[in-house]
Amino acid sequence: MATSTPSPSRTSVPSDEFVPTGWATFASIVLFVAAFFSGMWGLAAILNDQVVNVGGQGVIIADFTTWGWVHVVVAVSMGLTAGGLLTGQGWARWSAIFFAMVNAMLQVGAFTAFPLWALTVIALDVVVIYQLTANYQPARR
Repeated sequence: MATSTPSPSRTSVPSDEFVPTGWATFASIVLFVAAFFSGMWGLAAILNDQVVNVGGQGVIIADFTTWGWVHVVVAVSMGLTAGGLLTGQGWARWSAIFFAMVNAMLQVGAFTAFPLWALTVIALDVVVIYQLTANYQPARR
Protein backbone atom coordinates (compact mmCIF):
# COMPACT_ATOMS: atom_id res chain seq x y z
CA MET A 1 0.00 0.00 0.00
CA ALA A 2 1.45 3.32 -1.03
CA THR A 3 1.49 6.15 1.43
CA SER A 4 1.07 9.68 0.27
CA THR A 5 3.36 12.38 1.50
CA PRO A 6 1.99 15.83 2.15
CA SER A 7 2.77 18.41 -0.45
CA PRO A 8 5.36 21.06 0.57
CA SER A 9 2.92 23.87 -0.29
CA ARG A 10 0.45 22.71 2.33
CA THR A 11 -0.58 25.61 4.56
CA SER A 12 -2.18 23.75 7.47
CA VAL A 13 -1.42 20.64 9.44
CA PRO A 14 -3.64 18.48 11.62
CA SER A 15 -4.28 20.14 14.96
CA ASP A 16 -2.54 17.40 16.91
CA GLU A 17 0.67 18.04 14.92
CA PHE A 18 0.59 21.84 14.96
CA VAL A 19 3.17 23.78 16.93
CA PRO A 20 3.19 27.45 15.90
CA THR A 21 6.52 28.99 14.98
CA GLY A 22 7.72 32.06 16.81
CA TRP A 23 6.86 34.34 13.89
CA ALA A 24 3.34 32.95 13.54
CA THR A 25 2.78 33.41 17.26
CA PHE A 26 4.21 36.92 17.15
CA ALA A 27 2.04 37.89 14.17
CA SER A 28 -1.12 36.51 15.79
CA ILE A 29 -0.46 38.35 19.07
CA VAL A 30 0.26 41.64 17.27
CA LEU A 31 -2.88 41.12 15.16
CA PHE A 32 -4.90 40.61 18.34
CA VAL A 33 -3.41 43.77 19.90
CA ALA A 34 -4.25 45.76 16.74
CA ALA A 35 -7.77 44.31 16.85
CA PHE A 36 -8.11 45.35 20.49
CA PHE A 37 -6.94 48.89 19.73
CA SER A 38 -9.29 49.23 16.76
CA GLY A 39 -12.17 47.76 18.73
CA MET A 40 -11.66 50.20 21.60
CA TRP A 41 -11.46 53.13 19.19
CA GLY A 42 -14.64 51.96 17.47
CA LEU A 43 -16.44 51.49 20.77
CA ALA A 44 -15.39 54.96 21.91
CA ALA A 45 -16.60 56.43 18.61
CA ILE A 46 -19.97 54.71 19.04
CA LEU A 47 -20.51 55.64 22.70
CA ASN A 48 -19.04 59.15 22.83
CA ASP A 49 -17.59 60.58 19.65
CA GLN A 50 -16.17 63.60 21.49
CA VAL A 51 -13.58 61.29 23.09
CA VAL A 52 -11.93 60.37 19.79
CA ASN A 53 -12.06 63.87 18.31
CA VAL A 54 -8.81 65.86 18.30
CA GLY A 55 -8.69 69.48 17.20
CA GLY A 56 -12.27 69.68 15.95
CA GLN A 57 -11.62 67.43 12.95
CA GLY A 58 -13.90 64.57 11.98
CA VAL A 59 -13.27 61.42 10.03
CA ILE A 60 -12.75 61.69 6.28
CA ILE A 61 -15.78 59.58 5.26
CA ALA A 62 -19.19 59.37 7.01
CA ASP A 63 -19.51 60.20 10.72
CA PHE A 64 -17.96 58.87 13.93
CA THR A 65 -20.77 56.47 14.77
CA THR A 66 -20.70 54.77 11.38
CA TRP A 67 -16.92 54.67 11.43
CA GLY A 68 -17.02 53.22 14.94
CA TRP A 69 -19.29 50.35 13.88
CA VAL A 70 -17.03 49.55 10.94
CA HIS A 71 -14.01 49.48 13.27
CA VAL A 72 -15.78 47.18 15.73
CA VAL A 73 -16.78 44.71 13.00
CA VAL A 74 -13.27 44.62 11.54
CA ALA A 75 -11.74 44.32 15.03
CA VAL A 76 -13.89 41.29 15.88
CA SER A 77 -12.94 39.67 12.57
CA MET A 78 -9.26 40.38 13.25
CA GLY A 79 -9.50 38.89 16.74
CA LEU A 80 -11.08 35.69 15.43
CA THR A 81 -8.44 35.48 12.71
CA ALA A 82 -5.69 35.87 15.32
CA GLY A 83 -7.16 32.87 17.12
CA GLY A 84 -7.14 30.95 13.85
CA LEU A 85 -3.46 31.75 13.37
CA LEU A 86 -2.62 30.42 16.82
CA THR A 87 -4.49 27.18 16.17
CA GLY A 88 -2.90 26.63 12.74
CA GLN A 89 -5.89 27.15 10.48
CA GLY A 90 -4.87 27.43 6.83
CA TRP A 91 -7.40 30.17 6.05
CA ALA A 92 -6.13 32.39 8.86
CA ARG A 93 -2.89 33.53 7.22
CA TRP A 94 -4.48 35.16 4.18
CA SER A 95 -7.45 36.38 6.20
CA ALA A 96 -5.06 38.06 8.63
CA ILE A 97 -3.21 39.77 5.78
CA PHE A 98 -6.54 40.94 4.32
CA PHE A 99 -7.90 42.26 7.63
CA ALA A 100 -4.60 43.98 8.47
CA MET A 101 -4.75 45.77 5.10
CA VAL A 102 -8.40 46.74 5.63
CA ASN A 103 -7.64 47.98 9.14
CA ALA A 104 -4.74 50.10 7.88
CA MET A 105 -7.03 51.65 5.26
CA LEU A 106 -9.67 52.35 7.91
CA GLN A 107 -7.05 54.08 10.04
CA VAL A 108 -6.14 56.35 7.13
CA GLY A 109 -9.80 57.37 6.98
CA ALA A 110 -9.74 58.23 10.68
CA PHE A 111 -6.35 59.93 10.53
CA THR A 112 -7.76 63.47 10.69
CA ALA A 113 -9.63 62.66 13.89
CA PHE A 114 -6.81 61.03 15.86
CA PRO A 115 -3.46 60.93 14.04
CA LEU A 116 -1.16 59.37 16.66
CA TRP A 117 -3.58 56.53 17.33
CA ALA A 118 -3.98 55.89 13.61
CA LEU A 119 -0.21 55.83 13.05
CA THR A 120 0.26 53.36 15.91
CA VAL A 121 -2.35 50.95 14.59
CA ILE A 122 -1.06 51.28 11.01
CA ALA A 123 2.44 50.37 12.27
CA LEU A 124 1.04 47.27 14.00
CA ASP A 125 -0.78 46.29 10.80
CA VAL A 126 2.39 46.66 8.74
CA VAL A 127 4.28 44.43 11.19
CA VAL A 128 1.56 41.75 10.90
CA ILE A 129 1.59 41.89 7.10
CA TYR A 130 5.38 41.63 7.04
CA GLN A 131 5.50 38.69 9.43
CA LEU A 132 2.80 36.79 7.55
CA THR A 133 4.39 37.31 4.15
CA ALA A 134 8.16 37.34 4.66
CA ASN A 135 8.72 35.17 7.74
CA TYR A 136 5.74 32.81 7.82
CA GLN A 137 6.24 29.08 8.24
CA PRO A 138 3.04 27.09 8.77
CA ALA A 139 4.23 24.70 11.48
CA ARG A 140 7.07 22.81 13.09
CA ARG A 141 7.02 19.12 13.77
